[in-house]
Parts: sequence; structure tokens; C-alpha cells
Amino acid sequence: MKTCIVVDDADVVRRIARRMLEREGLTVVEAESGTKALQICRERMPDLILLDLHMPIMEGTDFLKLLRQEKDGGIPKVIICTIEYDVEQINAAMQEGANAYLLKPFDSSTLMEALSEVGIASGKSQKNL
Repeated sequence: MKTCIVVDDADVVRRIARRMLEREGLTVVEAESGTKALQICRERMPDLILLDLHMPIMEGTDFLKLLRQEKDGGIPKVIICTIEYDVEQINAAMQEGANAYLLKPFDSSTLMEALSEVGIASGKSQKNL
């Protein structure tokens, strides 16, 4: 079973994303900060990370830099999530190792398209991707 960390400082965003991903058959862990997400990654590297670009303590791009330096840090596919379409920030995140991005708020259909784009097919509803 594929694993995912949803990293967002907003509890409601984490819960909604978790429900969408679990419906697709992924095992989901939540992290409210990049620091917490790095701890989780060091214990067990996930297949996918859904990452808020703007968070207190550690921005998404800073998390990406550190993640990609970790042993096996190149494994997870990373989809960044942002509320604003800022080409420079999205490009910076892509240069740090993000694989795709989503604009918030996103729905299940848009999330599934992003999963397909990065090659994460849950198998549960693969026919819909």
C-alpha cells in the first residue's frame, strides 16, 4: 500500500486531504509542520508528500531542500499546494525537487489528476485516473 504525508499547518486542510487520499487507498499520516514531516520521513520514507508551500517555522521549499538531502529523500513524489499562483515560488519549489503542484482549494478530481501526473496510482480507483 502506498503511503503519504500531508504537511499543512491548517488542520482542516490536512483532514480533507487525508479523507480524499484514504478513499484512494493510500495510508496517510498528517504533519502540521515541515519539522514534524522530516521526523516522520526519517522513520519511514513515504511514497508521496502533499506539501503546503507556506507554513510557519519552515517553508515548503526549505522542507524540500532538507528532504532531498536525506538518505532515500529522492524517493517521495512531492506535490506542493499553494493558495496563490506565484510562478516564481512554484518554480523555486520545482527546482528544489517538487514533482507537481496544486492550487488550493482543490477537489478530489484535481488531486487525483496530480497523483496520476506523478505516477502514484492507488489502484483503488486507478480506472478513474
